[in-house]
Amino acid sequence: MKDPILGLRTAIYRVTDLNAAKRWYARAFDVPPYFDEPFYIGFDIGGFELGLQPEDTAPDHRPESVVAYWGVKDLREAYLHFIEAGAEPHEAPREVGGGIVVAKVEDPWGNLIGLIYNPHFNNA
Repeated sequence: MKDPILGLRTAIYRVTDLNAAKRWYARAFDVPPYFDEPFYIGFDIGGFELGLQPEDTAPDHRPESVVAYWGVKDLREAYLHFIEAGAEPHEAPREVGGGIVVAKVEDPWGNLIGLIYNPHFNNA
């Protein structure tokens, strides 16, 4: 490969009600969408793309195969903010070593949202 992988750019969540999801994600991440079309809603979250795509019917259960973790400065505060916004707890905040703390919540459409505090990365 001539050029190296540049890093994660976009995390996409599939939802059955795009308008409701747009409102929920805007409140949960405290940022309005920058791109708003019937086929895709895009949010700029700290320079990374959070996308919403419509789906006709949600599966009964979404397997936990890949989870995008969104960096936060205060994990417990962020976790509680998402719960207050209507997310369901999935994995309570816990340290996983080296001062790294992670948690997961589930949005109203069954998507998992990972939250991470990693003191080894630039948290500014």
